[in-house]
Amino acid sequence: MTYEEALKQKKESVKNADQSVLNLYHILISPENTKESVDFIDHYLKNPDSCNDESCKKFSSSDNYQIVSIRKEDQEV
Repeated sequence: MTYEEALKQKKESVKNADQSVLNLYHILISPENTKESVDFIDHYLKNPDSCNDESCKKFSSSDNYQIVSIRKEDQEV
């Protein structure tokens, strides 16, 4: 799907998600290409605060994206 379609789908997913899901998972727009997706996710996980939805565009060689959920690392309280 295009970036615009992925953004719309992500917003719907976040809106409809249970709060426990949002607490446990990052919901991301990621390149559809597997290698590009892995590169983007690795970059994201190193510093999530430095990324936004458009960050995935830097890793994509096409306008094909997907929505992925990545389990958040356990945080000590």
